[in-house]
Amino acid sequence: MDVRPFWLAGRPAMGDAELTVTNSHDGRVVGVCSVPTADQVEEAVAAAAAVQKQAAALPIHVRAEALAHVSRRLAERAEEIARLIMEENGKPIFWARGEVNRAISTFRFAAEETRRLGGEAVRLDTEAASAGRLAYVSRVPHGPVLAITPFNFPLNLVAHKVAPAIAVGAPIIVKPAPATPISALVLGEILAETALPEGMFSVLPVPNDRAAGLVDDPRLPVVSFTGSGPVGYAIMDQVPRKHVTLELGGNAAAVVLADADLDWAASRVALFSNYQAGQSCIAVQRVIVEESVREDFVARLVPAVEALVTGDPADDRTQVGPLVSVEAAERVEQWIKEAVAAGARLLAGGIRDGATVAPTVLADVPHDAKVSCEEVFGPVMIIQSVPGVDEAFAAVNDSRYGLQAGIFTRNLDIAFRANRELEVGGVIIGDVPSYRADQMPYGGVKDSGVGREGVRSAMADFTYEKVMVLTGLSL
Repeated sequence: MDVRPFWLAGRPAMGDAELTVTNSHDGRVVGVCSVPTADQVEEAVAAAAAVQKQAAALPIHVRAEALAHVSRRLAERAEEIARLIMEENGKPIFWARGEVNRAISTFRFAAEETRRLGGEAVRLDTEAASAGRLAYVSRVPHGPVLAITPFNFPLNLVAHKVAPAIAVGAPIIVKPAPATPISALVLGEILAETALPEGMFSVLPVPNDRAAGLVDDPRLPVVSFTGSGPVGYAIMDQVPRKHVTLELGGNAAAVVLADADLDWAASRVALFSNYQAGQSCIAVQRVIVEESVREDFVARLVPAVEALVTGDPADDRTQVGPLVSVEAAERVEQWIKEAVAAGARLLAGGIRDGATVAPTVLADVPHDAKVSCEEVFGPVMIIQSVPGVDEAFAAVNDSRYGLQAGIFTRNLDIAFRANRELEVGGVIIGDVPSYRADQMPYGGVKDSGVGREGVRSAMADFTYEKVMVLTGLSL
């Protein structure tokens, strides 16, 4: 099997070690990529630092056209790349195609936002002391970005860091997840086709234990991390003077109120508790149902869950595939068993076959069970009933996480109340918390992170405002 090169300052390169990528469904080797040496990592960082000023001064049209090129090439290679995602991640091909389509949009949105970049003129002569003065406010990149990306969306979550960085003129070094580096390397291949200057990007598939050196490096003043809370906050503690953005975990809640369309709610909760095998930080984990409709809702939900097609990710019909590894599936299985031993009732699923866990529904789960208070990151949901809206919103907030919540209601007053009261970064009315549009601000509060993704929001995060004051003007 050919060994894939990594991307060092925009050029393909080979190191002295290899990383083997396997398919979690059947254990097949699906790819081998080269791992950079310490000297090559240093070369990549030095190149990013050296090109920093040139990158910030790149004309808007150069940045925008590079991003548009990536969007077009992803579209041209969509099926090939979807199958790569499916192979390395275990994600069903149905969802892998969706991820590629989202990445196409992410780069297109970034090209459009780049062309809208511009400074703001602010007259200062609103006070007599500032007569004849005009402020010009622009945004300037902090400098090169270190992007540390996860396995669950190995293309689009890389896109959400790379595209905004290029848009604002910031060099970027990507450290992809060791389990799923191939998608990021293909993205590097496409970026290499553009007119971006040497050093503008590197994709370095180094092991996790080598990431600390990159985090520490003062030449990388921005760290953008997506992953687990403990690792994210350890990064923030490690480099308190850097600009660190964290997109972390959650145990997302879906609230089903008495006025909801129960068939719609059941179908959406069933699917989006289990999409990506539950390996999404906004997958439905906690289902909070108003008592008056609990029986009717559960009677719709459990059959909808049991009807989901679980199996081979290469099959177009498959909706639920394997987790990223057997070890991940074993952990989820253990959490289910712990909950049942503590008194939870198993309404569906609970069975593991290799890396695949059957979509699981639990009721009467103790509050301190891991499947309730931690992030499962697997195809597991728990059902909790409450008397009314007050208790439902209190239950949503009774979590150390605060990423997104979904509220199934047709009442506009309740919708705005949810927006006021829920301690989350996003409130989705009439649908699951798993909804995300790639152009909208996305991120959480509490232990769910710091900063926002979404192209325009990330562009703001990667830059700071700079003010130039012009004096002696006739305004």
